[in-house]
Amino acid sequence: MVTGIILSLVAVAFLLIVIEDIIHVNKAKTTLFFGTLCWIIAFICPINGQSFEAVQHQLDENILEIATLWLFLMSAMTFVAYLNSKGFIQNLVHRVIPKQISERKLMFLIGISAFLFSSISDNITATLISLAVVLSLKLEAKKRIKYATLIIFAVNSGGVSLITGDVTTLMIFLEDKVTIGHLLLLVVPSAISVIVLAALLSFRMNGILTFKAQTHRRIEKTDITIAVIFLSTITATLLLSVLYHVPPVLTFLFGLSLMFLIAQFLMRKKDVNKKIIDYIREIEYDTLLFFVGVLLLVGAMKEVGVLNQFTVLYEILAPEYANYLMGILSAAVDNVPLTAALLKADIAMDPRQWLAFTYATGVGGSMLIIGSAAGIIAMSKIKELTFLSYLKMSFYLLIAYTIGYVGAYLAGFLMPIV
Repeated sequence: MVTGIILSLVAVAFLLIVIEDIIHVNKAKTTLFFGTLCWIIAFICPINGQSFEAVQHQLDENILEIATLWLFLMSAMTFVAYLNSKGFIQNLVHRVIPKQISERKLMFLIGISAFLFSSISDNITATLISLAVVLSLKLEAKKRIKYATLIIFAVNSGGVSLITGDVTTLMIFLEDKVTIGHLLLLVVPSAISVIVLAALLSFRMNGILTFKAQTHRRIEKTDITIAVIFLSTITATLLLSVLYHVPPVLTFLFGLSLMFLIAQFLMRKKDVNKKIIDYIREIEYDTLLFFVGVLLLVGAMKEVGVLNQFTVLYEILAPEYANYLMGILSAAVDNVPLTAALLKADIAMDPRQWLAFTYATGVGGSMLIIGSAAGIIAMSKIKELTFLSYLKMSFYLLIAYTIGYVGAYLAGFLMPIV
């Protein structure tokens, strides 16, 4: 009885995630509501007659996982919120792009830029910056859809190889399924898949585009310093994790504290209305609350035993084929709960197979417009981009995804199994 109730609530919650754009109810609200409700029910009516202590222990483990992810994301997103509010990243983009460029060259430039931006920032910021470039041009609707499609795929591909770029990658890394050294092997196949998609989408695009003149804002010394601290923190996170096994969340919190202290020193003589620490309020708390709700839901699914059902596909197919299909499935089912479910189900795979799974769940969501945060944002910014218009690009997307996945699988043979 209790199991049925909890599973029904989980099903409703995941359905509301999928149809968020239709009902216009933020998925952070629905997942947090149903996630906490499931655990309250588990305490009131313990599953399989478990004791209060057992349920409390399970919740404590779930909360520890959530707290680690929350603090890491909060730290990274605060850096991005500051640089974004200062127009630092947008300013750099407009300084680099020439006044005139061919449609084909712009396709490759947009793809590579979105790929790189999503590696050092969150997918939301990378998507918004890349879309801003496209929206500043007078393009036909069909061409605008093609550029947006590339941006969505490139953003999802760019973050998959770094724990700072994609949440599912971070989740898999924190579970010790792959190392940072392993993840860096995904850079090449991910980049190749983006280039392939750019080539496919740019076919027969031979026009010349002219950018509107932009007034460049002066880049402040403080902004440059914080950008350097951000990049240094990312580098230190990678190195310290590989060399000394320092938890990424610890290094990023240290980098955040360094940002606060140094910025406070640099701003001490300036007449500023906003303190540096205030930028922590500008991060996407909707995103953070969504992850809390999702992980609470997945934790509840684990306790009722439903996660064991995810292993069925892996009993029928070899992991390399099952992972490929799981990536495509992540386009319909949010990749965060899907990844969390597979991790908690404790699927038996070696690091090579987990590496392929990392690529699949990170990029597979690109197959549908509702399959990733980048897709949802792009759909809200470009009116011509709908579920159906994006679906017309599915053949190109499937080719690029398949090439990237095969590359990720082959990259696994470059690392020893430990």
